[in-house]
Amino acid sequence: MSVKKLALYGMLTAFSAISFMPFQPNVAQAETLRVGMECTYAPFNYRLPTGEMAGYDVDVAKGVAELIGADLEYVCQQFDGMIPALLANKFDLIIASLSITKERLEKIDFSIPYRVSIGRFLGPKGKNLNLFDEAGNVIPDNFKGLKVGVERATTYNKWIEAELPDANIQLYDSGQAMLLDLRSGRVDIAITNPMKAYLDFLSQENGSGFEFVSPVIDKKEYFGEGVGIGAQKGSEELMARVNNALATLIKNGDLEKFSHKYFPFNINPENWQGIEAN
Repeated sequence: MSVKKLALYGMLTAFSAISFMPFQPNVAQAETLRVGMECTYAPFNYRLPTGEMAGYDVDVAKGVAELIGADLEYVCQQFDGMIPALLANKFDLIIASLSITKERLEKIDFSIPYRVSIGRFLGPKGKNLNLFDEAGNVIPDNFKGLKVGVERATTYNKWIEAELPDANIQLYDSGQAMLLDLRSGRVDIAITNPMKAYLDFLSQENGSGFEFVSPVIDKKEYFGEGVGIGAQKGSEELMARVNNALATLIKNGDLEKFSHKYFPFNINPENWQGIEAN
């Protein structure tokens, strides 16, 4: 089977009109694919008490490696050092909920998207903060007096720096640490991945006093065209195989299964119907 056409996201012209070759994995010559991820970012990539890796990103990595015919090696890396570590050859691919943005595309190459990328603010229930107007535009004055939590070197960090340059920001090395401080009152609100926030915080007892206090934020200039797999520039052969694997996972329904394994809602790009196969 070959996938002949990929019409995903007009901005990513590099991904359009890609021709994929059929898979020919050679187990006798199996390679080891080193994949960088945080390993602490549940439910996307994290370690179970047994030490085994789990999460949506991990399932994607396993699916890609199986189709390529490669063994997997996980390399745990703090998020703000993910791209520098890739460029230093510490691993071959980033599969760590990394959004495809213009800024990152200047440094590395990306696969086709394998999930959406959005943000949303969390805060205490019943505060009526009115941080955005009815049209979804941010109201900077209403952020005055609020301490805002955000994970360092993320698309959320970039959005706040651009849209709320005067905000009182507290930076964190992990989303987990940020949510702990939100719960304890050390920050007033926090911007994060709403999928993760729903599962790990709002649906749990320790997050029962909190709610989303903003609409979905998805400006493409910050949040890009979705989340993709990153590789060093010049890795055309590897990325062709990765894209081929992702296209197969999309067409056979496995990515949708991965999504519903962790989330009660769809996290996959709506544009996947643009893929045609024979």
